[in-house]
Amino acid sequence: MTKNALTLSEKLRRLSIALVAVGLLDSVYLTWIKLAHATAACAGIGDCEAVNSSIYSEIAGVPIALLGAGAYLVMLALLLLESRGGFWAENGPLGVFGLSLVGVLYSAYLTYIEVAVLYAICPFCVISAIVLVALLGVSVVRLWHAEDEE
Repeated sequence: MTKNALTLSEKLRRLSIALVAVGLLDSVYLTWIKLAHATAACAGIGDCEAVNSSIYSEIAGVPIALLGAGAYLVMLALLLLESRGGFWAENGPLGVFGLSLVGVLYSAYLTYIEVAVLYAICPFCVISAIVLVALLGVSVVRLWHAEDEE
């Protein structure tokens, strides 16, 4: 298959993989910052420290960023397994949709916490939220397009 012959489904899958890679890098960086007790490179934009050191940055002692990295890894695995066909091709897009929907809903809650409770914004958290919204949008298009192909 040449680059020009890529189907819309394959282009959307590759776009999803790229988005997941950005989200994964972002959440791995935030996890490292949290676990290493390092200072985030926010360059004076927002207040990463206030957000990343708040009580809302962990669930039962596990950094939210680590949970996000895990979710991004699962989405990446689903996207890569789709090329195997069968079960994975049929159910992978739905799995990515579900994970991205949960991610968007939880990111909305965390954004509320940042704005209304902490009065601080973490640009890296905003990046993750944007990636999740984009992934959700691409997932909806992928599912809708898959129905059209049937």
